[in-house]
This record gives sequence, structure tokens and C-alpha cells, in this order.
Amino acid sequence: MEFTLEDGESFSTDCSTIVLPGLSIGNFSQLAVDLLISSLRAKRVAYLDEPSVLPCVGNDAYGPLPEGILSLPLEAYESPSHAVALIQQRSPIIKLQLFDFSLDSGKRKQIDAASFMQIYYISSVSDDGTDMDCERLGWKRLEEYRPSERRWKYLNHLADGSLGPEDMLNLDEDLVDDDYYAGLPFASLFTFCKAKGVKVTCLLCYCSEGDNMQESFQLAEAACKLLGFSPDTFNGGTGGWVVPLSWKTVYGPPPDMTLF
Repeated sequence: MEFTLEDGESFSTDCSTIVLPGLSIGNFSQLAVDLLISSLRAKRVAYLDEPSVLPCVGNDAYGPLPEGILSLPLEAYESPSHAVALIQQRSPIIKLQLFDFSLDSGKRKQIDAASFMQIYYISSVSDDGTDMDCERLGWKRLEEYRPSERRWKYLNHLADGSLGPEDMLNLDEDLVDDDYYAGLPFASLFTFCKAKGVKVTCLLCYCSEGDNMQESFQLAEAACKLLGFSPDTFNGGTGGWVVPLSWKTVYGPPPDMTLF
């Protein structure tokens, strides 16, 4: 994965944590990251180039008014005052390239090279998935995370390069209940980053198709709790969430003509 810095910008050593969305059936993880970027007043510092992510282009996502500033599929933002960096992914991964994307993410030296960074992916301190920080916050461990189950084992062997003929799976066969979570996008990225020695915590929120804005607030608030800061400190110290401009175009109004 290559990157291009925004003119005049550089990666801050003060940002010791990275937040990124786990794309799944709903889009609320992306909505939550946009909400965090807008509320933290995070600045865009780089564009990421990943061939396994579908290309897309859009107008300014944060406003308060569209200014004809283009948004691309993968972008990096930083808020040094909160010691957090955020990666926004605006388009899905190309079919059958999820493992390539996860492998490349695990190799990002800017993220995991001796910088004590922790990814909160919007758990994994112990092999069984428990995390005392999450326990103190009252969150439950995903009981369906079973590293000894066949598809989790497949991901682990694939991530550490020890995949043998006996570990191969027919990925086209029908899934059973135990296969479900290991087949979701978060699972491979979680496993591959963990294999690279990156401390990873996944926050999972259940939702249905449709209006997921309420879940986005819940997920963003949960990320703040884990990061140790409160939304009350946002918006220049006046407190509260800053809803991004992008939320106004989630459900298909006419295209923004300032883009053209």
C-alpha cells in the first residue's frame, strides 16, 4: 500500500492510535469514522493507494459547505491534540481480494513499526480474545471468536505464512454457523495485523439495513471510551458531536453539482 502526503503535511509522531472502519453489511462504521473526523476537527494528511479497494471519488465530506474538495477511497486524518489518527475507507474491497487487502494492511510500517501504536478497529490482548480494558467498560467478548475453529485457524495460518495443504479450505462451500464471523471483513484484518504484532481491538455493533445513524453515534462513542476521551471536549471545547456534511447525502438525494 502506497501513500501520498497532502501538500505541506507529514505524519505526526504524537498520534499513537489509529482508528479505521470495518466494512460489513451496514455502512455505520464508515459513518462513525466520518463523525469522529468531523468532531475531532481532524485534518487530512495523506491519501492511500490500495489496488484491492474499488476506486471512487466524491465531494468534500465534512463541510460545513461543499467546497469542491475531492474525497478519495482511502484517506488518512490526524488529530494530534487527541493523539489519534483515523483512516477512512469509502468504497468496498474488490471481490476475492479481501486477503490481499488485509495482508497489505498488516505490512503498513507507518502503522506498526516500533511506535507502540494500537489499532482500534471500529479484541486481542489474550489468545482467547479477552481484554481487561474492554471488560472494565462492561463490554462482552465475542463468544463466537474461537481461534481453534477451522476458519479462524485458516486465517491464522495464512497470516503467519504457515498454511499447509492440510489447512486449505474450500471457500466456495456452504458456511455453517461457526464460519460466519471468521468470514466477515473484520476477521481477516484483525488476524493479519495481530500476526504482525500490532495490538488490535475490534468494536462490533449489530445493526440492520436502513438508517444506521443511531448505531454510528453508539460506535463512535464506544471508540471514544476506549481511547479515553469524551465528546464533551469536541467542537473547540464547546462539546458535542459535529455531524459531517457527508451524512446529508447518505440516502440518495440528487448529486452535488458543485462537484462538476
